[in-house]
Amino acid sequence: MELSRKAMGIRPSSTIEISSKANQMKAEGHDVVSFGAGEPDFDTPAHIRQAGIDAINQGKTRYTPAAGTLALREAVCAKLKRDNGLDYEPSQVVIGNGGKHALLNAFMAILNEGDEVIIPAPYWLTYSEMVKIAGGTPVIIHTKKENNYMVTKEELEQAATARTKAFVLNSPSNPTGMIISLDDLKMIAEFAIAHDIFVISDEIYEYLIYDEDKKHVSIASFSPEMYDHTITVNGVSKTYAMTGWRIGYVAAPKPVAKLMSALQSHMTSGPNSIAQEAATAALNGSQECVHEMIAEFKKRRDYIFEREENIPMLSALKPEGAFYLFIDVSGTYGKKYHGKEIHSAADLAGILIEEKYVAAIPCADFGMPDHMRLSYATSMEQIKKGMDRIEEVVRELEA
Repeated sequence: MELSRKAMGIRPSSTIEISSKANQMKAEGHDVVSFGAGEPDFDTPAHIRQAGIDAINQGKTRYTPAAGTLALREAVCAKLKRDNGLDYEPSQVVIGNGGKHALLNAFMAILNEGDEVIIPAPYWLTYSEMVKIAGGTPVIIHTKKENNYMVTKEELEQAATARTKAFVLNSPSNPTGMIISLDDLKMIAEFAIAHDIFVISDEIYEYLIYDEDKKHVSIASFSPEMYDHTITVNGVSKTYAMTGWRIGYVAAPKPVAKLMSALQSHMTSGPNSIAQEAATAALNGSQECVHEMIAEFKKRRDYIFEREENIPMLSALKPEGAFYLFIDVSGTYGKKYHGKEIHSAADLAGILIEEKYVAAIPCADFGMPDHMRLSYATSMEQIKKGMDRIEEVVRELEA
């Protein structure tokens, strides 16, 4: 019996795979340092946890509307107005079971078989797989380090065809940590309007910005026309350390939101009722907890980048946001570690996990096989230990 060809064409998440291996090794008693999954190591703030507890005690454990509770959709609208200058009605907001689900809802609502979606590389590996699940075709543009891993107008025009339906924008970026400039954002907006395509704007890391001269701008705020061409995706997982609560959201033109709600009504019925109460408290409550986490992430960013810069054969741009360091390791190619020769980032990552119990993400699945991603969403103690071990390996490499 033949199984689904579409399902067999989907690659499992390498980040989850490597993080799972690291967790297994920890369970076996190894002293593992994991730079794997992008998951804040902070506890969910107390007032948000309490909102979830209160929801249970108050019996808010029933089905909610498929698109999410009105209270949470109103909180999302208030947040988008307050922080991004965007006016949305609750009917334009759909709450998903995490940011991944919100993104998949968006792709499924707009794509027909064979529609093309332009994705700049490096990219979060799940984007391309989601496009394929929704019946679309990913069109990858390989950006350059000298352009801060940003796509150019010429590259966009070369990638565009009559089948282009959408462009994926992620700023701050996973995996590079770079923030798109205002000029580049305007260029993408002009491109989207000229070609009449959607921009899927993944803004999940919008608060995690560390330098005063950098800021996040929502592309939908540029003009009424761009507003109509934008699907804004966000969530509470990274900002409020709520990865396990599984709440993401989309704000979109009404026809898109209506289709997303209909799809979700059949796929999941709706998001978790208790988590929605907690997410409402997160968006409406004090943001002091967010500022505290950002301050700590900045310290970690500064430290991990400085350490990387002092390790030979490695190269990276200083991340401006998110919590990832994107390292070019091609300088180690042809070198050997205890007889094991390095030809790719995957080879180096294999040596690190097997020899030094350091889990790093090789980025072939992110469109950049010469790079590794290190997540610094872990304690300073773990970062120091992990960077010590990486430096040991690199300095012990032989020709």
